[in-house]
Amino acid sequence: MQDILMYQWGLIIISSLLFFFLAPLSKKPAEFFNALSLKGKQPNVILLTSSLVISWIFAKSITNAANLGLEFGFVGGVAYAVYYLSFVVAGIIIYRLRTKGGFKSIHDFLSSKFGRKAVIIFSIVVAIRLFNEVWSNTMVIGSYFGEMGSSSYYFSILVFTALTLAYTLKGGLRSSMLTDAIQMVFFGVLLFVLLKLILSDETQPIGNFVETGEWSLAGGIDLLLVAFLQIFSYPFHDSVMTDRGFISPAKKTLKSFLAAAIIGFICITLFSLIGVFAKLNGLEGQAAVEVGKLLGLGSMLMLNFIMVTSAASTLDSAFSSFSKLSIIDLGFQKIPIVKMGRIMMILLAIVGTIPVFLNSEILSATTISGTMVLGLAPIFLFWNIKAPKLSFHLAIFAGIFIGIIHTVGWFPNSLVFTEGKYAGLLAANIWGTILCFTAYFTPILVIKNK
Repeated sequence: MQDILMYQWGLIIISSLLFFFLAPLSKKPAEFFNALSLKGKQPNVILLTSSLVISWIFAKSITNAANLGLEFGFVGGVAYAVYYLSFVVAGIIIYRLRTKGGFKSIHDFLSSKFGRKAVIIFSIVVAIRLFNEVWSNTMVIGSYFGEMGSSSYYFSILVFTALTLAYTLKGGLRSSMLTDAIQMVFFGVLLFVLLKLILSDETQPIGNFVETGEWSLAGGIDLLLVAFLQIFSYPFHDSVMTDRGFISPAKKTLKSFLAAAIIGFICITLFSLIGVFAKLNGLEGQAAVEVGKLLGLGSMLMLNFIMVTSAASTLDSAFSSFSKLSIIDLGFQKIPIVKMGRIMMILLAIVGTIPVFLNSEILSATTISGTMVLGLAPIFLFWNIKAPKLSFHLAIFAGIFIGIIHTVGWFPNSLVFTEGKYAGLLAANIWGTILCFTAYFTPILVIKNK
């Protein structure tokens, strides 16, 4: 065990130092906040696609995918992979916002259509999302170094967060995207090697993996439907994704988003097979950790490095997005200052680490926030329809209301019409979607009928 921890520490320190030395030093706001190269070039399709995919293959996401594969079989992995269709929805909408609407950012669109108050409310929602990304990903890293609550668990989280912050401070979004490309290569190679190991067992042919689980509501389809409902709203409160939608030419950006949807869906589905492997071998606990133990030191280190790269890519993206949100999107400073951007990164790192010490649930960071932002769906899907400011506020707060009552357990059981682990979540999202669309369009219809 001591040898494993030593190797794991080595992986984190060496990879972080590598990223720090490879990260460019951004001195100009365009480099730090918009990822322009030192020669003023925008990210190309390959760089943008790699960054989109790896920044969305969070440590918590692949952990959830593996655990869902363990719990529900192949169905669980596919259900979670549906979230990656968010790239299709966001890519098409952002393309139209840029080419048809002429908007330069999500905040530009909201400000033009719904005013300053809408921008502030939306920014608070985005900030909460970025806040969640910090603790929910670093907790996964901590789980590889010790039991939750142990000193080694907390220490590893603090060191990992500090090391990731260091190279992100150096180059901002440009640094984040360049290291993303490297992290994507690492992830792809290591995932291929791991899958070759678990699928080479003649006693467990590939057919056994695909046939595990039951394609029923209680067998995981309820979560699949939740994911499908949320992809029409979920991506728009994730500035890690949307920031990348405005830094390259519109057509190249659309190609990157569509490619990211395919690659992300495949990667998450394939990673869930690790959980299915755990299920077929009767393992219990955190799927990826237990499979690593079963396959030996080499596999454990590969799994650990996958977690490190995916967590780092999401963490550095969260830091750079929060910096841009604070300094540029909210417009508190007329002239963007790189130094202030770095200060905001440090602030998010500190505040975002606090929930680690409260033993929060990793999966809740996705499912709860996804329900609370259901109101974004009508706002962005019908972006070109004239709507009063009241429509925005009613839709947003309708989603927040549904998310809160579900989280605290006040959602009426009488409105739950299916069975299964996620039956309540599915019902909340169905009724929440109906409520949000109704709230958005009611003021529009009232004005038309006057």
